Amino acid sequence: MSDLGIIVLAAGLGTRMKSHLPKVLHRLAGKPLISYPLREAIKLQPEKLAVVVGHGAIEVQESCSESGITWVIQDEQLGTGHAVGCARAVFQGFGGDLLILSGDVPLIRSETLEDLLRRHWEKNAALTILTTTLDDPVGYGRILRSENGELAGIVEERDATASQRQIQEVNAGIYVAAPKFLFSALENLTNANQQGEYYLPDVVRVAVKNGQAVATVLVTEPTEILGINTREELAIMEKNLQERINRKWMEMGVTLKDPQTVYIEEDVAIGRDTVIGPNTHLMGKTVIGERCRLDGSAYLTNACLGSGVHLRFCVVLTDCQIADGVIVGPFAHLRPGTALGRNVHIGNFVETKEARIGDGSKANHLTYLGDVTVGRDTNIGAGTITCNYDGFHKYRTVIGDRVQVGSDSTLVAPVTLGDDVYVATATTVRQDVAAGALVFNERREQVREGWTQEKRKKMEAKS
Repeated sequence: MSDLGIIVLAAGLGTRMKSHLPKVLHRLAGKPLISYPLREAIKLQPEKLAVVVGHGAIEVQESCSESGITWVIQDEQLGTGHAVGCARAVFQGFGGDLLILSGDVPLIRSETLEDLLRRHWEKNAALTILTTTLDDPVGYGRILRSENGELAGIVEERDATASQRQIQEVNAGIYVAAPKFLFSALENLTNANQQGEYYLPDVVRVAVKNGQAVATVLVTEPTEILGINTREELAIMEKNLQERINRKWMEMGVTLKDPQTVYIEEDVAIGRDTVIGPNTHLMGKTVIGERCRLDGSAYLTNACLGSGVHLRFCVVLTDCQIADGVIVGPFAHLRPGTALGRNVHIGNFVETKEARIGDGSKANHLTYLGDVTVGRDTNIGAGTITCNYDGFHKYRTVIGDRVQVGSDSTLVAPVTLGDDVYVATATTVRQDVAAGALVFNERREQVREGWTQEKRKKMEAKS
């Protein structure tokens, strides 16, 4: 929006979080709290965007990749009024209106902010604030109104009387004001209150005293303006956001067998007709194609799945690429750098790392494939290990197309097996094998008949 400036307040320590981490950097659905109001603020296309930081300022700045932010330092945390006043220089001579947001209100929507701005302009107000009603308003400033319903002021809970604490309409901590009025009003604030701070809500009192127009907008969905001050509130907000995310995906054609136990982060994408079982975590920038099936207890981070993929029970996938029609699990672990071609099968108790496996190949059980390239239609037998580390460096194993690796085989990298190679059971391969060859270790099988009976006689004699 033209002629709009935005101030995001993110300087607080968050004492009740009991953390060394700045409050706005605690994560919600995989992202720092501050990223949510920042995202909605940017949607409004402000001419200027200032973020006020204090505690952990460098950490907060490093967490924000958004461009066009002017960082304002609040050296001493003397209250929200003082924090806004620190941004005065940024908006010196600015002719538009200022929208003030809190960095710990993650569910606020740009549509609600647009409604707030629209009301402010329609009423030609000096100040417009967002309010809501709460059944349990503990912790929030109460909205004081005159007998005719006009806004008369805001009282913080610590300073409220017993009767004022019964008021259910509360301050959302989101404001629009003209810069000239706002910064002039801030100069008239005092810190004569229980916390000894300069409260931003006290600018309402200044406006009312001067006879200037003050407007309000009531948010009908209270969760949208809830802030986070404690770990318990963070957990409640996580639940609220997960319900919103899960509902969105179900509306878009994804089946969640138990929505209460499916955790999906904000940047995840899921194709329609995919079915997701209980206790599944989809993290980071995970992408899941159409018609996939996740049986449950899956933990995916930055995994990219094609269509028709089946993840059986209890698998972990991290930073990997999975093509169409792949079957993984149960109890499989795909580590970073894994790339599986079409219709690959990775079975139970198989671990991969930096493994590129071609179309149609299989490793169905009890196998470690690390730093390996596998061709098409190759079968890796149970108990196979690629020995990729000599204590100093990692080395790759290259396995061609249509290779048959027998069970309990050890491939010592660096080593290359050509196309159509057969590796006999329990073979240790230490050198390259040409295409079409059989590789085995010479061993003579020996049988000692009657050995068990003789052994038992000896042991009985000793006893």
